[in-house]
Amino acid sequence: MKRALAQQVDSALDEVFVDFKSPPELTCSEWADAERRLSAEASAEPGIWRTDRAPYQRAMLDAINDPECEDITVMTSSQVGKTEIILNDVGYFIDYDPAPILVLQPTLEMAETFSKDRLAPMVRDTPALHGKIKDPRARDSGNTLLHKKFPGGHVTMAGANSAASLASRPIRILMCDEVDRYPPSAGTEGDPINLAAKRTRTFWNKKKIYVSTPTITGISRIEALYEDSSKEKYHLPCPACGDYQPLLWRNLNFETVKHACEKCGVLSDQYAWHAGMLEGKWVAEVDKRKHRGFHIHEMYSPWSTWQEMVDGFLKAKNQVETLKVFVNTSLGESFEEKGEGIDGDTLHGRLCEDYEAEVPDGVLVLTMAVDVQETYLELEVCGWGEGEESWQIDYRQLLGSPTKKKVWQMLDDVLDNTYRDKHGNVFQITITMVDSGYSTSNVYDWVNGKKGRRVFAIKGVAGEGRPYVAAPSNKKKARGKGKVPVYPLGVDELKTLVYSRLETEEEGPGYCHYREGTPLEYFKGLTAEVVKKKIIKGWVYRVWVKTRPRNEPLDLRAYNIAAIKLLNPVWTALAKRQQDSVPGTPEPEQLSPAKQLVQARKKRPVKRGNYAKRWKQ
Repeated sequence: MKRALAQQVDSALDEVFVDFKSPPELTCSEWADAERRLSAEASAEPGIWRTDRAPYQRAMLDAINDPECEDITVMTSSQVGKTEIILNDVGYFIDYDPAPILVLQPTLEMAETFSKDRLAPMVRDTPALHGKIKDPRARDSGNTLLHKKFPGGHVTMAGANSAASLASRPIRILMCDEVDRYPPSAGTEGDPINLAAKRTRTFWNKKKIYVSTPTITGISRIEALYEDSSKEKYHLPCPACGDYQPLLWRNLNFETVKHACEKCGVLSDQYAWHAGMLEGKWVAEVDKRKHRGFHIHEMYSPWSTWQEMVDGFLKAKNQVETLKVFVNTSLGESFEEKGEGIDGDTLHGRLCEDYEAEVPDGVLVLTMAVDVQETYLELEVCGWGEGEESWQIDYRQLLGSPTKKKVWQMLDDVLDNTYRDKHGNVFQITITMVDSGYSTSNVYDWVNGKKGRRVFAIKGVAGEGRPYVAAPSNKKKARGKGKVPVYPLGVDELKTLVYSRLETEEEGPGYCHYREGTPLEYFKGLTAEVVKKKIIKGWVYRVWVKTRPRNEPLDLRAYNIAAIKLLNPVWTALAKRQQDSVPGTPEPEQLSPAKQLVQARKKRPVKRGNYAKRWKQ
């Protein structure tokens, strides 16, 4: 009797507490397959998420469910869905396993972009996340651009360049995106990865995920992390013999665009190899369960073709800079640079040539760079053609102190100068960049009022990963009214680009031409710096070090590259305009923007009516 009563009670309790039972145990990939929705503005394939679309992602996602695994490193190329891995992890913890989360981006601006363009659409379009993060317009919603609360946790977006965004809030889940683009230090506080990792110490079940495309061999953070991991590669069965092996670029036949099996040697195309993707498996080189490392590249991607990769490689292989991009972003490997410096004497003998005219054939636009020294201004005028092939047009020093007007008047004359090609076509300098690091107020005075002629002040900023040209900041003029925009330049990246182009040996995109008679001293200045490796906060970085006191030619060429990057011309349009021009006929007088506006207003018909509207005409 008692036993029957007990069974009735248990049955009744089961019915009462049915809604309080624990949810089924799901891995991250299972959660994504069940709940995740891809947004139209963030995916080429919006709709239901399917891990089987790219099966290699399953182990990457499910590594966070391994209780023995604390660190996860993903070294990857583009086109393999690495950002979606981070988003799925975030969604899983918001919905299924609430925890405090930190998503660390290289800069605060990138953190804001991630929040607006990737996280917000996922939360909006994934039903399981609805209501978990409140509307930011609601009072006390706990939802700001960089900090979003949900029941049981929060997700914070931070920038590795900002010590303030790495405040002492404890976190359980750390996700570091594009770690190879992190600065050496978050302000003055130290290495951003170590700072962020310290915030996970109080959690026994913490997870740290590092994701990035690698950069330079020996200094790549993601490569260093991968080397300290299980070092896993995705193996596929050979379509012919079934032997498991990774896809390797060296085994791809360019003529047939087929991959050779390392065991039987049979060539099979992309579709045959990808047919075995679901049977693929990750194979570890090192038995290291606590730190799992995955390396994946574009040959596995369902969103890219091997033919596209071959075409991209053939276009990239002749230039160091483009080859580096291919190795990093397509193969997911670090790029090994040839050496630390270039010999100026060798360049002097190889690059100098006779020009048949003041402006050689192929030049479509001119730029000028100016370096300011204590007793002179040094300048270089560069001609540019398609693919940023370059020709040195003019190089000289204007003697005189930058504190005196005379030397700036001489620079005005150079700015107003015209140059001709063999057909009689007239060229003027289109954009000018002047270094404001020395005699700053005098540079601002000369640049002020010349924005219409694209004359800009610049300021070099050292450090890896900085953009060639960043958005300008406004600096007050020292002796006048108004403000002068000053463009920060990533000089380390620009110098790397200069050296890679100097190593280009075939004429065409990126090749550098120099006029016969350019002094040897110029080439010694052009190669006056070398790259040295330096350990900062426990990580290896590259720093540029002078080997000679004078390096102005290197700076000038870097500034000229920045000028053409900022100008960003449409080469096909320039080439067509030059082709359509009449040989021997000089170009019409170039009016200043102000005069052009006056003439345009004179041509407008006068409209009768309200005086308050008519004054604008």
